Amino acid sequence: MMPTNNQHKTGLLFSRKFTKDGVSPFDLFEYDYRTSVIKNPNGEVVFQMDNVEVPKQWSQIATDILAQKYFRKAGVPQPDGGTGRETSVKQVAHRLAHTWRVWGERYGYFASGNDAQVFYEELVYSILNQSCAPNSPQWFNTGLYEVYGITGKPQGHYYVDANDSVLKKSTSAYERPQPHACFILSVDDDLVNEGGIMDLWVREARIFKYGSGVGTNFSNIRGEGEKLSGGGTSSGLMSFLKIGDRAAGAIKSGGFHPACSKDGLP
Repeated sequence: MMPTNNQHKTGLLFSRKFTKDGVSPFDLFEYDYRTSVIKNPNGEVVFQMDNVEVPKQWSQIATDILAQKYFRKAGVPQPDGGTGRETSVKQVAHRLAHTWRVWGERYGYFASGNDAQVFYEELVYSILNQSCAPNSPQWFNTGLYEVYGITGKPQGHYYVDANDSVLKKSTSAYERPQPHACFILSVDDDLVNEGGIMDLWVREARIFKYGSGVGTNFSNIRGEGEKLSGGGTSSGLMSFLKIGDRAAGAIKSGGFHPACSKDGLP
């Protein structure tokens, strides 16, 4: 999938490389139904999912990562009218590629509807063929609103509105998701105010919750034994990092591994 060299101000033109007109990209693969299992060292099963649909060429490791990490676990519309979880890579490939297409159409990226369709089908093929893979936050978050209508209460995110270039607060968790893998944070030498040490853990938790990772510049924090304004001495950075480490570990145990990753699927 490539934009052609003949690009106009009216949008991007796309040509087919792997797909065919009139043929669904999903029909270009053969599929398996597999089981994914996690066991404790004593053999106790802590996770098991049967009938995970993936292309036959996928490894079992790729199947396990998809089922255990990247499938949405709740809120996905089911054929019986209820809600449940994702069970097929077809669902995931569609929610990713469809959402990228929707965003592109919304902001005038494509020259025509046909170019948008080629973009979508080539991306679906590339994901199913493991020719490309987005970062973990994309797998986790992208398309939950556009495809499944999952919203969630606001989590303190902001976005720049492309229509007026104004910074605004997000009104739901997934309508404008957090698909970025890595964030760089700074922290002030202050205990409780905004931008300070305790506020840092809140900002990190917001980032970790949606599967992203952070790097933080701690150079403003006073070292152990340095004087404080109240007359005491600082306990030093390492004492505060213990708090952050425990907080990150608790979030990890909830299901997402906070990692600055672009791992995709092997």
